[in-house]
Amino acid sequence: MKSTEVLEQFLQAHPHIEIFEVILHDLNGIHRGKWLPREQIHKLFEGGYKMPQSSCSLDSWGRDLEQLVTATGDTDGICTPHPETLAIVPWASRPTAQIIVSMLNPDGQSDYPVDPRVVLQQVIERYTKLGLTPVVASEMEFHLLEIDRDQFGRPEHTQRALDGSPALGGATYSIEAMRQIAPLMDAISSAASQQNLPVDTLISEFGASQCEINLHHQNSALRACDQASMLRRAIRAVAQQQGKQASFMAKPFAEDVGNGMHVHFSLIDSSGNNVFDNGTPEGSELLHQAVAGCLKNMADSVAIFAPNINSYRRLVPGCYAPTAPTWGYENRTTALRIPAGKGHAMRIEHRVAGADANVYLTVAAMLAAALDGIENTLSPPAAIKGDATELELQLQQKAERQLPRFWGDALGQFEQSRFIENYLGEEFRTVYALSKHKEKAEFDSRVTLLEYDAYL
Repeated sequence: MKSTEVLEQFLQAHPHIEIFEVILHDLNGIHRGKWLPREQIHKLFEGGYKMPQSSCSLDSWGRDLEQLVTATGDTDGICTPHPETLAIVPWASRPTAQIIVSMLNPDGQSDYPVDPRVVLQQVIERYTKLGLTPVVASEMEFHLLEIDRDQFGRPEHTQRALDGSPALGGATYSIEAMRQIAPLMDAISSAASQQNLPVDTLISEFGASQCEINLHHQNSALRACDQASMLRRAIRAVAQQQGKQASFMAKPFAEDVGNGMHVHFSLIDSSGNNVFDNGTPEGSELLHQAVAGCLKNMADSVAIFAPNINSYRRLVPGCYAPTAPTWGYENRTTALRIPAGKGHAMRIEHRVAGADANVYLTVAAMLAAALDGIENTLSPPAAIKGDATELELQLQQKAERQLPRFWGDALGQFEQSRFIENYLGEEFRTVYALSKHKEKAEFDSRVTLLEYDAYL
């Protein structure tokens, strides 16, 4: 069905819609765009909707990347709509709908290679040439916090002990804990349903005020990422509507666990068969090659998996986040886990990224790394049995096979990576690094409260 036909069907089904939110993703996964009145939505589908290409590389505060603007004159790109993402916005005060777009170059034909959705699309196309299709599902952790902060601007827990201090843990998998926030969770489920977001499960997680939400797998990696991004948006919006704040910050509390984003993926052939499954518990040679590629390129990709200064607070021993490229079967202490289950569900669970990472870039980096392993028939080391933490500490002491522990180190490795250049694109690598260096410089130049405590 043509894009315009999908739009007309949507308009007929929702005659009350007054506003369309046009959503473009930047490198941080932040939603940029404009509101279009109903009578102008056809302009978007006719190729007449433009935004500065620099919108894709705005920093976390929404500021331009000066080097890029100066070099290009802040060129406008053409936004192309993805009609399958049309959905109502149930939390809006006016009748509103939303649609995701991606960025084209000014010619209206070629893709802008810095757009995160385009970066992922290009990786998928390489799989298509091999006759393979990635199947993807995501699990995202988040904290449910009070909207009001304390006198120092720090976030406040919603789960508390009787003395008012944060609860000791989040009552993991507790039905009672979920029942206490049932109105909010019901509202999230309802909003997800109205937006055709296939939520699988909602659970109370390990940390105080922490929850996890899972999505059903999709045989389109782009669709899976669209759904994950829109689900984050829905969770934040519904929480705010009910007087709470939902945060996907990687490490909001120094003394507590952080928020991860675990991505499950497998590959199917043209007949729909899972090529990771060979009828054995160990999985196929193709599975092992994909694991090897993910391990080989994991350190180069940490700047994507851990995109900001706070991300590295999570990547420390004892915080349930990997610090070295490791893998194992049914082992949640490793960076890559091969879950147990029926053969047709054989898959890789990638456990490195924080919930603050851009989901499109995260999945693009994971799939690209697996593709590198497949194309070059790489072999992984032996799978780890037991606790991987001890091995990670040994590697840390020897400074071997570690993942970058600090933002600057991760960015340096990312900038020099031939893998990132070859699979995600040289222009993307350059612009992403420039954007992140600018953000890092802002933090490097600020004086913190801890410094005043220590040195004033």
